[in-house]
Amino acid sequence: MTLSDEMYKKIFELHTDAIIVIAADGSVAECNPAACKRRKIAGPESQSRSIHDAWGNAGDRQFAHMLLTDEQACTFRTTFIFSPGDQVFAEVTMVRITGSGAEAPLFLVMVKDISEQRKIELDLLRFSEVTLHTVNPIQITDANGKIIYVNPAYERISGYSKEELLGRNPNLLKSGMHDKEFWAKIWKRILGGKEWVGHLQNRRKDGSFFHSEVVISPILDEHRTVIGFVGAHRDITEQKQLEKQLVRSQKMETFGTLAAGIAHEVGNPLTSISSIVQVIQRTTKDEFAREKLELVKNQINRITKIIRELVDFSRPSAYEIKRTDVNNVIRDALNIVQYGKKVQNITFKVQLYEALPHIAVVSDQLVQVFLNILMNAVDACGSGAHSIGVTSRLSERSIEIVIRDDGRGIAKEDMEKIFDPFFTTKEVGKGTGLGLWVSLGIVKNFGGDIQVSSELEQGTKFTISLPLKGSLHE
Repeated sequence: MTLSDEMYKKIFELHTDAIIVIAADGSVAECNPAACKRRKIAGPESQSRSIHDAWGNAGDRQFAHMLLTDEQACTFRTTFIFSPGDQVFAEVTMVRITGSGAEAPLFLVMVKDISEQRKIELDLLRFSEVTLHTVNPIQITDANGKIIYVNPAYERISGYSKEELLGRNPNLLKSGMHDKEFWAKIWKRILGGKEWVGHLQNRRKDGSFFHSEVVISPILDEHRTVIGFVGAHRDITEQKQLEKQLVRSQKMETFGTLAAGIAHEVGNPLTSISSIVQVIQRTTKDEFAREKLELVKNQINRITKIIRELVDFSRPSAYEIKRTDVNNVIRDALNIVQYGKKVQNITFKVQLYEALPHIAVVSDQLVQVFLNILMNAVDACGSGAHSIGVTSRLSERSIEIVIRDDGRGIAKEDMEKIFDPFFTTKEVGKGTGLGLWVSLGIVKNFGGDIQVSSELEQGTKFTISLPLKGSLHE
């Protein structure tokens, strides 16, 4: 069926978008009612006016291009001015409708008001810029929980690239610290159209953990149907680490306070018992009794050693703080350790940076730190051929001593407890559980720190950092 001219005219008049017919000079030849309702470029009184005043420079450039190239159609966006009080952001489509040969060209201009669409686009652009540049990790998933968007901050905190994350479920980062019941409660809430706020511990691509304060909000359509979820994270990993350090410091302070009392209440009776044992040992000739008394004396010495370590740590150091060559302290500790029977099958690989500046420490306390860690490394190696590496190096603000062994390593569940007082993985009677606790306290008093990394059957690495503050290097 072919449409009649009358039908085309009716379509022209009924179209809800403003339609204007213009000549080659830009003058308005005709308007449909949607355009005629609007003044300045509307109605018979506007026929002699130019459209140039309405569509600005953007329209003029497109119009000039069509006149010069005989292009048949183009579409562009611009602010279209029907009158000073009637301006819209519009999508303008211009189509050549006559003009072959010597015939003067006419152009059909269709003006579609997209002001609301433009507002939505600007809101989306602002949202995109905010999510792109915010320091807080953001992820968006579909209704099935598949990731459809992550910002650069999320890539940084997770260790995964955008390409590795898109289309995957966020449980890719699951650390195993939250049980099924925990996740079921979250899903029940967000599927019900409510947001969830809480803390999550996730696992990075490299296997390390990170902590986030998270807000998960459902995305609802016009029918209040959940079509997706947005998760906004705040990285609180450093905050969690500081909290652990604070708890550890408080624990150390508490045990330090108790140490003086323990020394007084236990130390004096032990001295009396030890004296009596020695007297009986000298007077008895019963071999069985002498053997058992020797066992008692050894246990008393062990208890005394524990008390001495507690007291040494709890009271202010009476040792002299002086400029010390850390490398010499390391050598002293190595000389002591290498005399033991346990080290016969252990190779010590020592690399010391000889240009280390002297720093203000108590050398006797520092050698105790190195001895504790070295003896732990020897015990971790056990039998068979093993190696222990000792390295000193200089960084921008500190001296770092790295002690590494290839022994049995430390279980993940024990890593957070190794600096706790009285915690030990050694057999009963072979360790007091105070060595690392005392060592950390000594290093902390110097303004430094001890970091540990370990894997079972892969060995352990201790990194002792001592600040350069007050060194001759400054």
